[in-house]
Amino acid sequence: MLARRQRNPLQALQRRSQELKLQVDSLLSESRLKGALDASKRRDIYQRCIQLKQAIDENKNALQKLNKADEPAPVGNYNQKKEEERSLLDKLTRQLQELAVSISRENITEIGAPTEREEHDDSADDDEEDEEEDDEEESEESGGEEEETEEEEKQENESHHQATSTEYIAIGDFTAQQAGDLTFKKGEILLVIEKKPDGWWIAKNAKGNKGLIPRTYVEPYDKESQDSSEGSEEDVEVGDQTAEGEEVKQRTDSHWSAVRKAISEQISTVDVLTTMGAIPAGFRPSTLFQLLEEGNQFRASYFLQPGLTPSQLAFRDLMWDAKTGAIRSRPSRVSCILTLWSCKMIPLPGMSIQVLSRHVRLCLFDGNKVLSNIHTVRATWQSKKPKTWTFSPQVTGILPCLLDGDCFIRSNSSSPDLGILFELGISYIRNSTGERGELSCGWVFLKLFDASGIPIPAKTYELFLNGGTPYEKGVEVDPSISRRVHGSVFHQMMTMRRQPQLLVKLRSLNRRSRDLLSLLPETLIGSMCSIHLLIFYRQILGDVLLKDRMSMQSADLISNPVLATFPKLLEQPDIMDALRSSWAEKESTLKRSEKRDREFLKAMFLLVYHDCVVPLLHSTLLPPFRWAEEETEAARWKAIADFLKQNQENEGALQALLSPDGVHKPFDISEQTYDFLGEIRKNAA
Repeated sequence: MLARRQRNPLQALQRRSQELKLQVDSLLSESRLKGALDASKRRDIYQRCIQLKQAIDENKNALQKLNKADEPAPVGNYNQKKEEERSLLDKLTRQLQELAVSISRENITEIGAPTEREEHDDSADDDEEDEEEDDEEESEESGGEEEETEEEEKQENESHHQATSTEYIAIGDFTAQQAGDLTFKKGEILLVIEKKPDGWWIAKNAKGNKGLIPRTYVEPYDKESQDSSEGSEEDVEVGDQTAEGEEVKQRTDSHWSAVRKAISEQISTVDVLTTMGAIPAGFRPSTLFQLLEEGNQFRASYFLQPGLTPSQLAFRDLMWDAKTGAIRSRPSRVSCILTLWSCKMIPLPGMSIQVLSRHVRLCLFDGNKVLSNIHTVRATWQSKKPKTWTFSPQVTGILPCLLDGDCFIRSNSSSPDLGILFELGISYIRNSTGERGELSCGWVFLKLFDASGIPIPAKTYELFLNGGTPYEKGVEVDPSISRRVHGSVFHQMMTMRRQPQLLVKLRSLNRRSRDLLSLLPETLIGSMCSIHLLIFYRQILGDVLLKDRMSMQSADLISNPVLATFPKLLEQPDIMDALRSSWAEKESTLKRSEKRDREFLKAMFLLVYHDCVVPLLHSTLLPPFRWAEEETEAARWKAIADFLKQNQENEGALQALLSPDGVHKPFDISEQTYDFLGEIRKNAA
């Protein structure tokens, strides 16, 4: 019997490429009739686009790995044939991308409804039957008692949904995409009957017609506010569940409306990326990044400033201690140190986007609103372990403070639901369009107190991430790895190990750390490596505002460059690093007796600040700070390093300041004057 002839690897890939080409051509032919097709058919084309793109990517990867030596027999023009196959696969990819984007645009309107959801039947009864079937399948493994419990809970939830039906107003036009959807116009009043966790709610219009509507198209309808001030900003219900699964109260803070609008504008882009498989389905536009972009009220520079008492006649969290001749320490309800260890099993974005930064943003949160500044820690990443992010547990020497995984946390909030909200994010740029953006790769909420009001223990916590935004319920980061697993305990353990997670450690305070933190504002999150610099600022602030001011009733501008410019360092971490490095160098030359002299240390700190920070802040050689721009960051680092080296050689910045070669920005009075009435925290009371 003759042995079967072995097929050449390149020839096998060529045949596979031709099969894929025929499938793409067939799909394109069907899509030309998409105007006459219903929504379910268009959705089917969507899915086939994704499947074909994955198959093309697999063939492209296999082609990339091929070598001429793999062929059992010589092949003429091998490299040329390989390049032709690559060009064909690239062409097929572009065709699929154009097709998917064109279909996506039909399903995405101005506000950006969800484009991927479970198929719903024509009525809510069919949905309930499907859910009961799922429950029955689960009960075969978990037992009859669990089935009865689930059915009872379901009946309670249904009655709860019926009891909480409310009126909503449409904030955009929506056309039904498939059978069972409800078409409505902007300004139409809808009665929401049931709120489903996937973001599609059952509603009824004024004519009595029922159907599914996307939650992003409606907001609560308030008759009184609508009559009194049409177009005024209303309280917005941002979700059905908090991180802990409890109902969310209606929001009263106005900042969320702006954030909601900004996120809505990005949904279409994110939907396209999700459809093309560039990002997992659980990724969203970053909520905390949008808050940072809104203004300065969530920045550390804002929370570093003193706040006034309700009477506006004294400072709330900055008081003078006459016995010690310094600012008075202030204990707070929360005062701890948090260490970010690592992030594991974080899904990778596709090749169509380039990741500029991987980071974690954290803030104090009560399940409803942000209660502190939003602090950012950048993660390090290695191609050998692409799904693992790591952090520096202790930043020393020349390591930037942006990498410091040790964070101090202070808060005096009395909220029983107070906790820390973590949002993992990436800054990215799309290769095809050059568009930049910020995505959330998952979030988790760690409550700092239990139901009895007792602080949670200081230990390491393994936190499993949620997808979506902090105001969404039941969204997984990567739905392909479901948490609802069955089978053996070993299988469940292996599945949970593949879930995206964040490892953090809460550390108890020793006496020295507690004393240091008590000198900071009541509410603040920051890097431990910069805490001594913040305390210097607070001490100088106390001297100027409490000890040396001629009259406590005086609100005149104060001439003090340090107070006027130091908060800017919190938004330019590389200059903060320059100050930290310069101060460490200066401190190493001091005697032990000098280090114990508080007034002497402050005087030395002021000299270092004027030699280092003031010239850098106003130097034209330093490009403006831009987040996650590698070229800009490198240019700034080089300019700062050159300046510090020159200072060290010349024993100060005076020569550089007076040099005719030096160019600086025009002088502005704001560089010298501190207006504490303009800088204080307005909502501190």
